[in-house]
Amino acid sequence: MAKTPREHIEEIRRNKFSIGGELNPLTDDLHHAVMHLSAELYTKDVHFLMELIQNAEDNEYNEGVRPCLEFVITSKDVTATGSPATLLIFNNEKGFSPKNIDSICSVGRSTKKGNRKRGYIGEKGIGFKSVFLISSHPYIFSNGYKIRFSEQPCTHCNVGYVVPEWVEEKPTLGDLQSIYGSPASLPTTTIVLPLKADKVKPVQQQLSSIHPEILLFLSKIRQLSVREENEDPRHRTVSSISISSEIDFLTKKNLQAESYLLHLSADDKGDQSEGECRYHMWRQRFPVKRENKVDRRMDVDDWVITLAFPFGERLLRGRTCPGIYAFLPTEMITNFPFIIQADFLLASSRETILLDNKWNKGILSCVHTAFVNAFTSMVKVDSPISSLLRVFNWLPVESSPFEELNTVRASIKEQLMSENIIPSESGTNQKYFHKPNDVSRLDPSFWKLLMAAKKHGVSLHNISSHGRYILSSEFDRESYSNVLCFLGVDYVDDDWYSKCIQSSDMVLKVPEDVYLDILLFISSKWRSFLGSSMIHTSLLKSVDVGGQVTLCSVSKVMNRSVSLLRSDRGNSNCISWLISWNSVFGHPENSFFLPQDTQKEIMSHTNRHAIVEWLEKSVKVEAYSVFNYATLVGGAVGSDRRLAVIYAHFLYSSFNKNFLSKNELEHLCGMMPLVDNYGAVTRKRKGVLVPAQGSRWMQLIGSNPWRKEGFVELGEEYLHSCNHAGVFSAGKEVLNFLKSYVAASDVPELPPPDADLSCFSSLLKVENAILLLDWIRNIRRRGNYMPRKFSASVEQGSWLKVSVLGSDGFGAPAKSFFPCSKLNHLVQNGFVDIAFINVKFYGDQICKYKEELKAIGVKFEFGEACEYIGEHLTSLAESSTLSKDNVLSILSFIKLLRENYLPPESFINSVKGGAWLWTSQGYRRPMESVFYSEKWQAASEISNIPFVDQKYYGKEILSFESELNLLGVIFDLGGNYELVIDNMKPHPSYTSEAVLLILRCMHSVKNSSQKLIDALVNEKCFKTHMGYKSPAECFLFDPAWGSLMKVFTVFPVIDVAFYNNGISSYKNELHKLGVVVHMKQASKAFCNVFRQQASSRSIEKENALKLLGWYKELKGMIPEDARKCVLEVKKCICEVKWLKTRLGDYREPKECILHNSAWDPISSISLLPFIDDNYYGKSLHDFKEELQGMGVVDSIGLGAKFVAAGLRMPKNPSIIMPTAMVLLLQCVRYLEYDKESKSLLICCLTKLGQSWVKTTTGYKSPKECLLFGSDWNKFLQLEDGPFMDTKFYGSLDNYKNELAYLEVATDVPNGCQSIFANLGSYSNFAAINRIYKCLHHYNWKPIKDVVPKVWIPNGDNDGDWVNPEDCVLHDKHGLFNEQLHVLEKHYEKNLLSFFSSVFGVKANPSLDDYCKLWSDWESSRSVISKAECRAFWDFVVKHWSSVTKVVLSEKLVKFPGSADAMSIKLVDKHDILIPDDLRLKDLFKQSTSLPLFIWYPPSLNKFKLNEIFCDIGVRTLSESVQKEEKSVDANVGLKKVDGNQTFITRGLMKLILGFLSSPSILMEIKKRRALLESLLNAKLSEASEPILLSYKLQLSSGETVNAEMSQTVRWEKSSSMIYVQKENPLGGRIDLLEYAICASEVISEGLLWENEEHMLQLADLLKVGFLLEFDEAAIDLLMKTKNLEILPEDEAFLASAFPST
Repeated sequence: MAKTPREHIEEIRRNKFSIGGELNPLTDDLHHAVMHLSAELYTKDVHFLMELIQNAEDNEYNEGVRPCLEFVITSKDVTATGSPATLLIFNNEKGFSPKNIDSICSVGRSTKKGNRKRGYIGEKGIGFKSVFLISSHPYIFSNGYKIRFSEQPCTHCNVGYVVPEWVEEKPTLGDLQSIYGSPASLPTTTIVLPLKADKVKPVQQQLSSIHPEILLFLSKIRQLSVREENEDPRHRTVSSISISSEIDFLTKKNLQAESYLLHLSADDKGDQSEGECRYHMWRQRFPVKRENKVDRRMDVDDWVITLAFPFGERLLRGRTCPGIYAFLPTEMITNFPFIIQADFLLASSRETILLDNKWNKGILSCVHTAFVNAFTSMVKVDSPISSLLRVFNWLPVESSPFEELNTVRASIKEQLMSENIIPSESGTNQKYFHKPNDVSRLDPSFWKLLMAAKKHGVSLHNISSHGRYILSSEFDRESYSNVLCFLGVDYVDDDWYSKCIQSSDMVLKVPEDVYLDILLFISSKWRSFLGSSMIHTSLLKSVDVGGQVTLCSVSKVMNRSVSLLRSDRGNSNCISWLISWNSVFGHPENSFFLPQDTQKEIMSHTNRHAIVEWLEKSVKVEAYSVFNYATLVGGAVGSDRRLAVIYAHFLYSSFNKNFLSKNELEHLCGMMPLVDNYGAVTRKRKGVLVPAQGSRWMQLIGSNPWRKEGFVELGEEYLHSCNHAGVFSAGKEVLNFLKSYVAASDVPELPPPDADLSCFSSLLKVENAILLLDWIRNIRRRGNYMPRKFSASVEQGSWLKVSVLGSDGFGAPAKSFFPCSKLNHLVQNGFVDIAFINVKFYGDQICKYKEELKAIGVKFEFGEACEYIGEHLTSLAESSTLSKDNVLSILSFIKLLRENYLPPESFINSVKGGAWLWTSQGYRRPMESVFYSEKWQAASEISNIPFVDQKYYGKEILSFESELNLLGVIFDLGGNYELVIDNMKPHPSYTSEAVLLILRCMHSVKNSSQKLIDALVNEKCFKTHMGYKSPAECFLFDPAWGSLMKVFTVFPVIDVAFYNNGISSYKNELHKLGVVVHMKQASKAFCNVFRQQASSRSIEKENALKLLGWYKELKGMIPEDARKCVLEVKKCICEVKWLKTRLGDYREPKECILHNSAWDPISSISLLPFIDDNYYGKSLHDFKEELQGMGVVDSIGLGAKFVAAGLRMPKNPSIIMPTAMVLLLQCVRYLEYDKESKSLLICCLTKLGQSWVKTTTGYKSPKECLLFGSDWNKFLQLEDGPFMDTKFYGSLDNYKNELAYLEVATDVPNGCQSIFANLGSYSNFAAINRIYKCLHHYNWKPIKDVVPKVWIPNGDNDGDWVNPEDCVLHDKHGLFNEQLHVLEKHYEKNLLSFFSSVFGVKANPSLDDYCKLWSDWESSRSVISKAECRAFWDFVVKHWSSVTKVVLSEKLVKFPGSADAMSIKLVDKHDILIPDDLRLKDLFKQSTSLPLFIWYPPSLNKFKLNEIFCDIGVRTLSESVQKEEKSVDANVGLKKVDGNQTFITRGLMKLILGFLSSPSILMEIKKRRALLESLLNAKLSEASEPILLSYKLQLSSGETVNAEMSQTVRWEKSSSMIYVQKENPLGGRIDLLEYAICASEVISEGLLWENEEHMLQLADLLKVGFLLEFDEAAIDLLMKTKNLEILPEDEAFLASAFPST
């Protein structure tokens, strides 16, 4: 009979602790062990709390109960022990069992040991003992047990902590109920802890700080609460909280994983707040690796890793964020945004996991896989991108303080980099995911532009077609930058933006505000965009000729191919004005304006300053005012008369519309292009005339006398009205505009011209005369000067109507008088005839212009008349029209005065100033005239001396020498050289005497020498051997340098003999005139001529030889003062291209070669500048030394540079002589030592790139050639590569360095590449094999981007070149003969490693190769051989991994099915099954001939194959078959029987009870009794016919395969009936076994249908029972072997069910 709880406690005290008996010697050691363990294992007072929660999680709970745990702290002394506070723990578990009590009264005997598989999380066996750290007397009330423990050793046994005492009084159950407070009954278990005084505050603090996430990974407890129970709420010190968790739904996964959503809520009474957080939970199993096994977990086969991903803020309650849980939180802060839960081994303090423990390391090695599986499953769900973004917040972006976790973090990152997890922008509703490295971000501001563009119809479908996938816009946020950085998602390069803008045509499709935002974006990154294609993208809008908006690139504007302009005003009228007129002017200087809408938008844009600054400073868009534009147009008009006239209308209209200020207009008008009356456009002018048509100046003058003065006469076009740019302007208004601002003038406003006006030589009409007077009045008012000619024309012109002695006529104003009475007396005396103005003709208006008439010479006074008579006489004397008689009369009158002793001075003075004396040069004043004699002969030849014309005046003039002398006539030459100088003839006949006289004049009159110089400098006045020449052209011979002048015949040397050698005494004068008299000048002139002749290639053979001769004469003959000049000449000769070469050009001496026979070989490959000795003749070589002195080259060493520069390889290389190669190498050697010739060497290399070097394989370029040596001879023959033909060239070993410089490979390492490059030209296997061996020996590696080929021979001289990826070293089973080239068939073993390491040939076929092979079999063959199949699956087994699994799952469609003697048939994956049930397999094989089941290659592990087949998608038979139990009816011959006698026996029930109460199941008593009662209550019927069970398989073709089998036992629970097939009396052991199997399975399935994992165990046990016919003794033995027993509480049930036994 079972003991009561109190009896059980007494038994423990008596038997275990010897209370009431002898003292146990081990009790004291036990006491110390407990104290030491409790004190050492826990470093904090709070771990009792974790242990109690852990115990509650491990407890068992009744079905339908929501597991809850509640902590209540009260200040009441509930236990009456004097404690200041009491902590009560309420738990609605099943309650303490006797075994639990036994365990708690022990150390290290936890009932949970070895039960990790069943979900227990406790393990130390001392968890409850930790309460002693806060309580000296803990109490337990559970399932009738009321006990307490004491910290102090028991007085009876000297052991503390584990000795139970029965609670007699306090606390009572009523005390506990009052604290619990709920009207419901107390929970099953209550723990009461009277707190130690010093532990009250720490406990209160820890209760207040219970982490809200504590329930996160607890599978049982669903609610945990903490509260404080005090009579006075003000004294409460604990923050109350209620935490609960709910699982919303469960989703099964394929990867032995499951995910579900967990709601965690916390009602914090202290903060009066409620918190809630959802967590996405991912739980995945991983097999424990053998190397990670530990003793404490030997019974655990799988690691179960759970990851919790919070949605939103975690429930922290102001606490830290523990990142690792071992079911309960540790204190490890991982910095990861997710929580890791696993069965970690903890440090004794429970603060951290043991990071160096191999068990924990194994768990951590799987975390990254669990994370990636969880992460990818959440990313790929069919949800909007926005809902997926929070998933990325779970990435471990921040590093952890624990290095082991950083390794996990790195593994997560590495694996994610190969996953398609990053959503890209597609422009459609379709979601696309890509690897992080394939996706790029966009600048945030560009995203805004794209979204704005999309709203306006711009398609974004091709956004990811520019070389990169673009990150989804919903993801490309700054808030995700750390995540994207973690994944390596970087921004696109600058070229991408230009491609996007160009391809989408968004510039023209978006409105102006978005367009400006595009420009703003580009400007913000302009420094970066400068180096990209953005500058060539058509971005900038402009208005074209037709007024349409067009685009141009930034580069065109920046390099000024196009000028892009904008208005500097925001005025829309001004913008429109400029754009319209720009079209009118045809876009001058290729200038275009930004569209009006664009400009207006710029002005209103919030960032207009940034846009304008970029446009102006970076793009060079210019801000133009109307003034600026007018300046541009004015300069661009050119000679277009139409545009020039339009320009005037433009300025006029712009000014009228106030687009131009007056100052701007005046500035523009000052340089306005004007169209004159000839249609020419001009800008230079001194004045402007209005058009002739209708003008007053034309009316008055009849022609334009201002033209010579730079005045522009406007064309008649300006009189016409125009309509441009929508604006009409009248011609009259424009003309008035031109008058105002261009000073277009008319008479009388015009300034007078300095011209003789013929219009004033005849009578003017009255109106024209008055107009002229108005003009003069206007001139005088302005204070202007009247030019002489104009004044003379007006004063002397006969345009006035006058009367002389009553007769009308025409007169000049200067000879006219205004009529008055006083003048009549003079007229009457007859001294002179006076002309009066005809006032009657002009009328009274003439009287208004008296002042003007006076100004032009009209006389009014009597005194003026007298003066006029005097002037008349004087004018007669001054006039050139004095007759001979007049002159003689004057002379006679002077003579008469002298004869009569009258002073003639006054009269002489009055007449001698007049030019009235006739001379050889016309009329002259007397003092300007010369009386001729012979001494004036030479002077008369060079000068126009005004000799008095004695012939004209006759001999009579000779009698007046004295009078002429008084008048100032000149008679002597001496002292009158200036007269000669002043009257020099323009082009005299320069006789020798005349020239000498000029030089004498220069010598005598120093002050006037310059005048002579100016007069003669351009005159051909000196006689030379080349005729008469100007001074600057002449040379005065000097023996020191005269022969130099003979080189060319172009130097005119003065003929000294012609001048009787007298000219040599005038060197200074000649020098002043420009004659070359010194060597310095002569040498300079020679150099100039020499350069000129050389530039025009006019230096002939004779000139060159004369020059060389002069050069030869110089040796030892150069005077000291001429040395510098000679050096200059030599320098000139050396620097000028004058030597003709055989190449047909002219060169400087230093650029030429003097030919000799040594140069002939090299001439075949180089065009050399030999001096053309055919042209100059053989005598040229006589000047070899002189030519060398000038820099001419004659040796190959010095001419190496010419060889390099002139290299020209012939098209036919066979003409190149071998000596040419040697000479070329010598040249290279010379150039190598000359630092300045390095560039020539480089140039030389580029010219030698063609095939010209003779090799054993034909002509090759140097870089393709090799120099054969002893190193090559070890492996190769001379014909095995492009080796230089030494038979042709001879030995070239002395030129290795030079050959190397030409890129010829002279050593093996450098030559291997050439050997390889030439390899493709071979087809002889022996040669190819030798080459491969050579390359292998010298460790040759292919250069980058070169894909080597492999020769697959087909005989000795045939085969194919194939790619390395199409090859394999070995093919063990010979499967790949058609797919791959197996190299071991052709090449020696030592070459195989070469092909592998250098060519990348794989050693064996890869997984992809095997998959391709299988695919080929699937598509081309319905059957394969068994050997082939075995070899394939042998490879799969040996290389099985997670990667293999994924690849085969995707690639394999068919699997091996039925087999005959030699072959295997391939069957579709959906129609092939794993025969995991052999009975069903046999059944279906009997029912159909279809190949339903996998064929297993012999010698391969069938179980491993089953695992593989299952992983890659092959179904098992058991999961695919559909079972259908046919109903049992009366037709099978049913007969009711007593079940207790024949079927449901005591032995059967006993065996079942023992199994259900075993620790592995630990089913509660009520449930197991209910199950047994359902079996006991079933009615038993015996069937005489078979009970049929049908099975059905559905194939992919739609065909169904059916099979039936008989069932010996069936239990229909719905009707509580058990049917048993009638026993066959002739049946043997097979029938018995079949019966046992069927019955055990039926009973096991009927009882444990809710607990499938134990169903098979029970069936196996019952199977043995049936075979033993449930003999009770045999059953007892069987149960003992299985460690099963009948519990006391089940004995009574069994006895009541079978009372008779």
